[in-house]
Amino acid sequence: MADKRKYVIPGDVITSGPFRPEQNVVLEGNNIIATAVGISEIYEDSVKVIPLTGKYIPKINDLVIGKVISHTSLSWELDVNSCYVGFLPAQDVFGRDFSTHADELSSKLKTGDLVAARIANFDRTRDPLVTISDRDLGKIDDGILVKISPSKVPRLIGKKGSMIQMIEMATNAAVTIGQNGWVVISCETDEGLLKAKKAVEMVNEKAHIANLTDLIKDMLDGKDES
Repeated sequence: MADKRKYVIPGDVITSGPFRPEQNVVLEGNNIIATAVGISEIYEDSVKVIPLTGKYIPKINDLVIGKVISHTSLSWELDVNSCYVGFLPAQDVFGRDFSTHADELSSKLKTGDLVAARIANFDRTRDPLVTISDRDLGKIDDGILVKISPSKVPRLIGKKGSMIQMIEMATNAAVTIGQNGWVVISCETDEGLLKAKKAVEMVNEKAHIANLTDLIKDMLDGKDES
């Protein structure tokens, strides 16, 4: 039996046998072959590949913003804008005295909650393990979520943090940037919040422009009302 999920590239044989080919795969003879870079999934009688384009590939120690999508008795599952699902162990939140009988996971984190976490372990063969045990990590209680391409994150941060510092200073907003392309913005004023949000979105849309810093500065200074 083939692995249920694995990293594949075009030409890889995912499995063989009586399976129905779905997305990004072709049937050649008795083999189902990948046509895209991504994660293969075998579910019941069908096979597909979830493409990696535009999705975040976890790396150990990355700061990510995750959204709780479900939980078991031992861990939460987090959407981290990836083909992979992040797993946050209950013991990481409750501590060493965690008990599956006495502690209810939904008392700490519920479906839809946002969490700042770090990738603790990942090797592409299984979903990443995440942690919130470091400083400034854990449940995010306020702010709005803005989604950008993970490839644009370095541009949003800027050299030595120059871009994000400029945005925060001009708006008095606090901006938490996940390497997975999810950004949380919080601010005491609606004006600052909206201006910071617009700046983040401008970086995402115009990251390729050479004078991006000047464009963002002009917008923050009120010189560009578009």
